[in-house]
Amino acid sequence: MSLRHALLGLLSDTPQNGYDLTKRFEVTLSSHAWNAGHSQIYPELKRMLADGLIEVVDEGSRGSKVYGVTEPGREELRRWMFSPLGETPPRNEFVLRLFMLSSLEMPDVKVLVDRMAGTSDARVAELDHVIEQLDGAAEAGHAQGYARYAAEFGRRYFALQRDWARWVVEQMDQGAAGSPGGAV
Repeated sequence: MSLRHALLGLLSDTPQNGYDLTKRFEVTLSSHAWNAGHSQIYPELKRMLADGLIEVVDEGSRGSKVYGVTEPGREELRRWMFSPLGETPPRNEFVLRLFMLSSLEMPDVKVLVDRMAGTSDARVAELDHVIEQLDGAAEAGHAQGYARYAAEFGRRYFALQRDWARWVVEQMDQGAAGSPGGAV
């Protein structure tokens, strides 16, 4: 995934300025999918504008520009959406740490995995709250949108991590894990 595609996706919902896009990243994407700040977003908007993927649809106060997606931008977003998932190298810090567990002594492995469970459990609780808010808004007559699907995916993902980590700690407490093996 690239920042370009994330911006195209956000702009396909509604035209926005750079400040609004930065805030949407902070609120919706940074914690779960993709992190980008204004120092990355504004230069990418300029490149996308030069490439004809977006256009200025309005100008606000103090020269702020409101961007909208062009037809070539929509075509690029659609092309990316249907491209194979494995096109970009995976980066998952949780899984990387799993591969490195053998570098620790057994008591440290237990502490780290227990922390992983706690961190994942906290993320599940955060997303449960987000889901409650989305469901409450839907009951009040506002559409949930696809944010509800994304939040549910995140909740299930972190629940899986939490459940796995608790299982590992349980196995270690029962002595089933033995001594750490070699790195994979």
